Amino acid sequence: MSTSLSPLLAPMLSSGPMRAVCDDAAMLQNMLDFEAALARAEAATGVIPKRAAEPIAKACKADAFDLAALADAATRSGNLAIPLVKALTAHVAKSDADAARYVHWGATSQDVIDTAAMLSLRAGADALLGDIDRAIAGFAKLARRHRTTAMVARTWLQHALPMPFGLKLAEYAAALHRSKTRLTRMRSETLALQFGGAAGTLAALGDKGLAVAEQLAQDLGLPLPDAPWHTHRDRVADVASVLAILAGTCGKIARDVSLMMQTDVAEAFEPSGEGRGGSSTMPHKRNPVAAATALAAATMAPNLAATILAAQVQDHERSAGPWHAEWPTLPTLLLVTSGALAAIVDIAEGLEVDAARMRANLDVTGGLIMAEAVTMALAEKIGKGDAHHLIEAASKKAVAEKKQLRDILAGDSTIAAQLGGLDGLAKLFEPMAYQGASQALIDRLLASLDER
Repeated sequence: MSTSLSPLLAPMLSSGPMRAVCDDAAMLQNMLDFEAALARAEAATGVIPKRAAEPIAKACKADAFDLAALADAATRSGNLAIPLVKALTAHVAKSDADAARYVHWGATSQDVIDTAAMLSLRAGADALLGDIDRAIAGFAKLARRHRTTAMVARTWLQHALPMPFGLKLAEYAAALHRSKTRLTRMRSETLALQFGGAAGTLAALGDKGLAVAEQLAQDLGLPLPDAPWHTHRDRVADVASVLAILAGTCGKIARDVSLMMQTDVAEAFEPSGEGRGGSSTMPHKRNPVAAATALAAATMAPNLAATILAAQVQDHERSAGPWHAEWPTLPTLLLVTSGALAAIVDIAEGLEVDAARMRANLDVTGGLIMAEAVTMALAEKIGKGDAHHLIEAASKKAVAEKKQLRDILAGDSTIAAQLGGLDGLAKLFEPMAYQGASQALIDRLLASLDER
């Protein structure tokens, strides 16, 4: 677990709190926290002398170790835990040579690295949960404000039907809330202690292995699994899936916002600010900066998750290679997911909506967006097939003659009469009169956010 984005790019693609979580020093401290907790657990269960625990725990401070030296040594040993245990043992020996004999007693390198990763992932989940609450609240507030704001619903990027903007916003909030549910479950159930010793049997601890594991899990605040899971990586794959889904949801929202920000659409915009969204050559530009960050993350996250999924295929009780692939991949996935979510928070809390432009865009097709509404009303009189044929022909005529569909229909006395004359047609061409169950759906989506 290390910050695997360059210092120049990291602020653009990740959140500050997540960069702190994924920092090399933070990861090293998590490994040392495992060693300190292990010593305390073994002292409490009589595996090592009680007096050995305190000197070991006191030595477990990341700032006492040389990161560069550990990294260099890891290239020869195959992982970071081996040189760290050697360095920790030497550090403890400076104050208590006898206690140094009990450093890392009965554990294996993977126990240290995997458990440290679980601690990092827990902190990462907490950072994401804080931001996801803000994004959900922001979109829910906007949904209530715009529940009757009429806009174009688009299918295949074409005008389809009218819809309330509040429905789109409520869907954003609900999708993010589903990711919150996944994150919360993952944090409480998936992130488990890793402690199995050399081959997952805890043989070095005799009959006290499970007692030590119980004490260790309690000390670190991690669930105790039924058994060590060294080469069963479904837990890690679960984490990757949850993160990739969240990044994808952020990407979907960002895609919509970037499309709504197009000059030709101009319905909703990211928050504006000095120097934000500008161009190096075009002073008039207002580019979708936050959306671009979320879309970048949504592009990267699936491939990072795929690496984690591929790394599930491991050999026997301990594996070389696939396990190593997780080390840089997980923090990168955490980082880009945090960047996507932070960008969406920015949008949710500062989205600028042009309701008048939304309403004007409904009229761009000259009333064609209400063709289905008219067809369904006419179908009640003459049947769906005939109604569809007539309104399709009228729509083509409106396009060819560059006229309003309503005017074409008003000029056909037979159709107009079936639809209640001019007053009936006027009602059929009111966009928010044709929104189906939208208001009930908004209520249902907002109610799904209530966790009580």
